[in-house]
Amino acid sequence: MLYTSKQAEQAAILSVAQEMCAAIRTAPKAKGVDCIDACVITGQEQEALARKMEELFNQYGADFLRRDAGCVRSSGAVVLAGVKNTCRGLNELCGYCGFDSCAACAEAGRKCVYGTIDLGIALGSAVALAAAHSIDSRIMFSAGRAALELGYLGQEYSCIMGIPLSVSGKSPFFDRTR
Repeated sequence: MLYTSKQAEQAAILSVAQEMCAAIRTAPKAKGVDCIDACVITGQEQEALARKMEELFNQYGADFLRRDAGCVRSSGAVVLAGVKNTCRGLNELCGYCGFDSCAACAEAGRKCVYGTIDLGIALGSAVALAAAHSIDSRIMFSAGRAALELGYLGQEYSCIMGIPLSVSGKSPFFDRTR
């Protein structure tokens, strides 16, 4: 059987995307509380994500949303990683959220800072893995915001980031226009 370069590249993207989900899952988390999940989207779900990003552009007028929608469309897959808003129970010892206790933070409907810190560490692990496998990637708030609205990880997730993946002669995520 003959596999074209395009077929092999897409297979590599999907294989690395799965490994990125594993890296996200196994990344260290504050107090060992695992409130992060990830998924991989392609095809129709990927196109729906790009369309939602364009809808957000129409709503907010932020040019980067339209630009990033094009990046999502040109990718071989998109890894989505999100975090649930779960307080870690450090209470008065912490206060990084601006409240005196985790209960006060939760009552105010605010987010525990450790969720986004944990997500950042997990995203770093994931994109490092992509780079080690020569897969171009870019962490995108814009794709995550659209995925959040589409409910791709579920309604209990309070923050999602998207990572489109590409194999091409030139990274579509590097020389992006503003």
